[in-house]
Amino acid sequence: MHLLIPAAGVGRRMGSDRNKLLLTVQGLPLLAWTLLAIQAADQISWIGIIGQPEDFADWRSLVTQLAISKPVELIKGGTTRQESVFNGLQALRTQAERVLIHDGARCLATADLFDRCATALHKVPGLIAAVPVKDTIKIVDSTGMVSATPDRSQLWAAQTPQGFGVEKLKACHAEGRRQGWEVTDDAALFERFNLPVQIVAGEETNLKITTPADLAIAELILQQRQNSPA
Repeated sequence: MHLLIPAAGVGRRMGSDRNKLLLTVQGLPLLAWTLLAIQAADQISWIGIIGQPEDFADWRSLVTQLAISKPVELIKGGTTRQESVFNGLQALRTQAERVLIHDGARCLATADLFDRCATALHKVPGLIAAVPVKDTIKIVDSTGMVSATPDRSQLWAAQTPQGFGVEKLKACHAEGRRQGWEVTDDAALFERFNLPVQIVAGEETNLKITTPADLAIAELILQQRQNSPA
């Protein structure tokens, strides 16, 4: 299974002026923990890191430091996540039939989650890792007033990995560019074309590291994992 990692963002909400995936938890950059989980996943055979050229030297050094044995290709990203994934799709090997896409900022995903998503993708056109929403969600209008309370039993919080057939996802991205659509994840493009997207059970610890508070939580989770018996 081929896997793309969008890793081109700057951590502005983190209060950083550099790529936030260079920030460290437990002494390693955020991206390192993602790469280690992918290295341990049996189903992943190729990794594409989509980033900005100024970060490529750091990514190459990290891959060497971690002794990642799977093929890793560095791919120039765009100005948005959507553009970066589009570029990543063009760089896939010609034999790639299916692809997983995983945000580098979700550095706590486990090898088991990658393998479960890869296995499920052989049976469905598209999928996303997700977890049920625990909180009551309110829909609020432009004046700040609550307008509705959706049924929580039907709400899921989307995570990554997300997985798709390569040709269908390429076609969705190409049409999205032509139409000028802006989406926050690849599943939304599939949904625009009424293509099915299956839920795969995600992980409560699969956080997206966005703020300093998230970084502190990641430290605790990794520390607990390291202290847990094998």
